[in-house]
Amino acid sequence: MAVRVIPLVDQRTAALSAAVPALAAAPTGRLLDQLGRPLRDLRISVTDRCNFRCQYCMPKEVFDKDYKYLPHSALLSFEEITRLARLFLAHGVRKIRLTGGEPLLRKNLEALVAQLAALRTAEGLPADLTLTTNASLLARKARALKDAGLNRLTVSLDALDDSVFRRMNDVDFGVAEVLDGIEAAQAVGFDRIKVNMVVQRGTNDDQILPMARFFRGTGVALRFIEYMDVGATNGWRMDQVLPSAQVRERLESEFSLVPLAPGSRGETASRWGYADGEGTHDPALGEVGFISSVTEAFCGDCNRARLSTEGKLYLCLFASQGWDLRGLLRTGASDAELAAAIAPIWQQRSDQYSQLRSSLPADMAPPGAASGRRIEMSYIGG
Repeated sequence: MAVRVIPLVDQRTAALSAAVPALAAAPTGRLLDQLGRPLRDLRISVTDRCNFRCQYCMPKEVFDKDYKYLPHSALLSFEEITRLARLFLAHGVRKIRLTGGEPLLRKNLEALVAQLAALRTAEGLPADLTLTTNASLLARKARALKDAGLNRLTVSLDALDDSVFRRMNDVDFGVAEVLDGIEAAQAVGFDRIKVNMVVQRGTNDDQILPMARFFRGTGVALRFIEYMDVGATNGWRMDQVLPSAQVRERLESEFSLVPLAPGSRGETASRWGYADGEGTHDPALGEVGFISSVTEAFCGDCNRARLSTEGKLYLCLFASQGWDLRGLLRTGASDAELAAAIAPIWQQRSDQYSQLRSSLPADMAPPGAASGRRIEMSYIGG
């Protein structure tokens, strides 16, 4: 994979010879980047493999039977992931999301969940521990995940119509099994489930209203995601993007919606609640969300870092450059040295790709945009 990786080992060696006292400084839990954005959300990819071949993420033409996935030895172990997560929490992270690929393909994932659930934030609280999945294995894994301490689930589902969904996942996987997974998760006590639908004009936009009708009033929050220009293999085109404003118009042709306040700073989705007959939000009917990174970029509040399957730290979903934390882990770095390596990476961050891109003509690259091949979403999670 032609991406640039910065080897922190060399930087650490130089720093150790010049500034040992600085490396010993304890994390404060208050890291800010160049735009004043705190580090609050860590997304951890636990595998680069997936059993779906969605065109917008892992198209079959690229990720075929001959595609070379990472060997198991290259992946961070659960103990390595937990060690890094503990240091990120000390730096201010409050939410950890496990992603992939498809994270439930990672054997014994519930053991990692249990390790992460035992960690505490800088404020001494449990982290908000969540997972994104295509739900193909959720029915058989839900109980173990819940018992291990997972707080929340996000399920990717792009259509309710079986033929549309099978065509989009490109492995002939049926909707019913995904719905069974969601039902199983609710049965074991997951009460904060979100469903993410990537909307592509001309592909599945006829599923917007059926999806809304199905999940309204079920306790599941449905979120519509604009088709994004991530990675380098999905053949993204702007004419395939259906802006969130138009998605909302379609919903409002049938439902009354009212805006809701963000749940937290840096939240990716704008929230709208289903209204009752008096025009106020009825919590029993639930809500929908719109993730509009193409037409209404939210870089200004982005507080997310991403840890790849093999231990590279990325600061933006659209990055082509990562920092090698695995190298530090496997060459004997202490916790103090690891924490000291992480801090300046975030402090020098100024990424705002989507915000800059949205303000320019379609054929013009944003200032400072990465010139190399962008990392695939399946490698660092969404």
